[in-house]
Amino acid sequence: MSSFSVKSVTWREWLGLAAGLLALGSTFLPWTTLSTNKPDIEVVLGQLPQGDVVRSAWHSSFFAWCPPLALLLAGLVVVVFGRIRSARVSGLPHLWLVVAVAALLLMALGWATIDWQFDADQRGIFEAADIAIGPGFGRFLGLLAALVSGVVAFLDMRAARAESRLPRKRDPRSKSR
Repeated sequence: MSSFSVKSVTWREWLGLAAGLLALGSTFLPWTTLSTNKPDIEVVLGQLPQGDVVRSAWHSSFFAWCPPLALLLAGLVVVVFGRIRSARVSGLPHLWLVVAVAALLLMALGWATIDWQFDADQRGIFEAADIAIGPGFGRFLGLLAALVSGVVAFLDMRAARAESRLPRKRDPRSKSR
């Protein structure tokens, strides 16, 4: 087993880490926003504390902060262990793909349940005041990061499959008979 070398990390693995970092960065941006098309209600929303009108992933639901953390963890694992042939052949790219797909599914659930982060009374008030609960820019950026991670994981899985068909290189330090 050789030591870690930055030069040995493939572009796919770097892109996986970049997607994880992008996903993490997106958690600090708005994931949930309140908006309205009524000027008088918009003035009221403007007077509320920013945290009541715009929420980051950390102040949203489990479906907002968990997927980006999973993508970051997958990116780190792939960069650190991606050069170990036994890990790649044993399914590291497959695991990465599963994590990316799971992150996408969790984000989709978060999108479908975006209004559940508010209780029934709050949702009733929002409905009466014609206030919409919508996704923020961070949610779109997190979704993009998950898509990129999934596509690159799929490409890495195909590359690993091709690598597994190649004969294993002999270690020049070992004695041949």
